[in-house]
Amino acid sequence: MLLLENHSLKNLNTFGVDVKAKLFAEVFAEEELIKLLVDENLQKEKKFILGGGSNILFTKDFEGILIKISIPGIKVIEENFDSAIVEAGAGVVWNNFVIFCVDNDIGGIENLALIPGTVGAAPIQNIGAYGQEQADTLISLTGIFIESGVIKTFNKSECKFSYRSSIFKEELKNKVIITSVCFKLSKNPKPNISYKNLNEHFSKKEISNPTIKDISNAVAEIRRSRLPDPANIGNTGSFFKNPVLSEETFNKLKSEYPEMVSFPSDEGFVKVSAGWLLEKCGWKGKRIGEVGTSPQHALIVCNFGKASGAEILEFTMRLKEEVANKFGIKLEEEVNIL
Repeated sequence: MLLLENHSLKNLNTFGVDVKAKLFAEVFAEEELIKLLVDENLQKEKKFILGGGSNILFTKDFEGILIKISIPGIKVIEENFDSAIVEAGAGVVWNNFVIFCVDNDIGGIENLALIPGTVGAAPIQNIGAYGQEQADTLISLTGIFIESGVIKTFNKSECKFSYRSSIFKEELKNKVIITSVCFKLSKNPKPNISYKNLNEHFSKKEISNPTIKDISNAVAEIRRSRLPDPANIGNTGSFFKNPVLSEETFNKLKSEYPEMVSFPSDEGFVKVSAGWLLEKCGWKGKRIGEVGTSPQHALIVCNFGKASGAEILEFTMRLKEEVANKFGIKLEEEVNIL
């Protein structure tokens, strides 16, 4: 375990915001984490859990102990002709996990290629893209309660997954640290190319029966073409969730804006594109100082220089205000703001 004081977090968040943590700990095993949590000298310190830093906006220094989870390991713990149960440590880079599964012909998460972050962060946000969510294949995860150091295994239903959320983002926010996750994946996967961009990609290439490797490669190619690399331009991917509207509200807006982009949702509801809403408000590629949106996608808020977290937050508040004024829709952040 690594424990440091007054540690810079600039290289540990994909916005590249230059803030510090009063205390910083990096743990590589459950045992190290438990030891840290029960340490009497650290009991009263405020705690925050960091994965890959790809879903966080720091607006100020953190006056407590920031714990980075770097627990490694990927292993197939059970398999038969049809399926495989694969366990991964919370510190494993999510895309490395996807690559491991695809390279071993195990399907179910290939559409989630190149999503930034770690395996441990994936259930918190219930990451999803191109017609898949991690909740589709997750069967259980192990977590440790911060206050007591007690270990608990949560089954899928206990995680209370919903669109870009879970119990770990709601009732148990900042109360449980995920240490490992188990997924039940398919040895005979059925490729999902229902998402418009994927379907168009394979139609152009005249590929009618893509493999899971084809799909993961295609998703990565599409994402790279639309999203700036955080190594070059600070960003966290999509800053806002796609809002979910009642069918009645959607139909009223659709009659006024026939070109409005939407996606299927639960019965009686429709999901609309937050990127389209922002673009319609004129925010695509727009900058104020060193903060702006990507020229490729209005939903990607970027730090083009040395903007502070407070400046980035102020910019996003302007986006929310204009969408609310024009469409009567309140955008909700995907990103955690600290």
